[in-house]
Amino acid sequence: MLQVNDAVVRYGAITALHGITFEVQKGEIVTLLGANGAGKSTTLRMLSGLHAPATGSIVFEGHDISQVKAHKFMELGIAHVPEGRRIFPQMTVEENLEMGAFTRKGSFSDDMERMYTTFPILKERRKQLGGNLSGGEQQMLAIGRALMGNPRLLLLDEPSMGLAPMIIETIFRIIDEIRDSGTTVFVVEQNAAQALRIADRGYVMENGRIVFGDKASNLLHDERVRAVYLGETVEGD
Repeated sequence: MLQVNDAVVRYGAITALHGITFEVQKGEIVTLLGANGAGKSTTLRMLSGLHAPATGSIVFEGHDISQVKAHKFMELGIAHVPEGRRIFPQMTVEENLEMGAFTRKGSFSDDMERMYTTFPILKERRKQLGGNLSGGEQQMLAIGRALMGNPRLLLLDEPSMGLAPMIIETIFRIIDEIRDSGTTVFVVEQNAAQALRIADRGYVMENGRIVFGDKASNLLHDERVRAVYLGETVEGD
C-alpha cells in the first residue's frame, strides 16, 4: 500500500530524515518506534504532505505522492491524527466529527452512527464542546474525526501520550478494531510495549534513520528493543 524509498527531509540546512526506506502492506498495523527527536513525527508529516521530501519518493497504492499538497491527502485516502489531538475546542463533538467528512458528498449519517458505536462516550458527549472533554475522550474524537473521511490509511502520532493506563488500553483496543474493520494503520508511539502487542510489524528509528525493522513479535523479544524501549535490563549488562 505504501512504499517510502530513500526519503530525505530537510529543515533549511538541517537534515531531519536521512534517506529512510520502509513499507506498509494493506491490512497491517505498522509501528514506528524511537526516542524523542528521532524523526518519528517528521516522518508522519512527510507522509501526510506537510513536509515534502527533498529527495526520494513516497508511493501510495502505486502512485507517487511525494509532492502532493497536504490538503489533497484526505481525498487520496490518507488521514493523519497529529500529536496533541488538535480537535476544534470551541466546536461540539458532533461538529468535530462532521468536519472530518468535509471532502465527502452526500449523507454520512451512517458513518456518524458507526463512530458513535465505536466510541459510545462520544455519543453521550455529542453536544458538548470538544474542549470540555477529557484527554482520552479528545483522543477518541480525533481518531473518530479522521475516520469520518473513510481513509484507507490512518496515520497516528503518539495516540497514548498523556493518557491514564486504563484509557491507553482502550485506545489500543480501538486501533486494533480499526485495522480489523479494513483500515490500514501506521502508528508512531513511544509506548513500545503496547504498540508492538497490536502491530504486525515495526521499525526502529534513531537520529533520522531507520536502523532496523522486523515482525512486531520479534521486536518484542529483541534485546536492543527490550533494553532501550521497554526499559528491561538485558542479561549480561
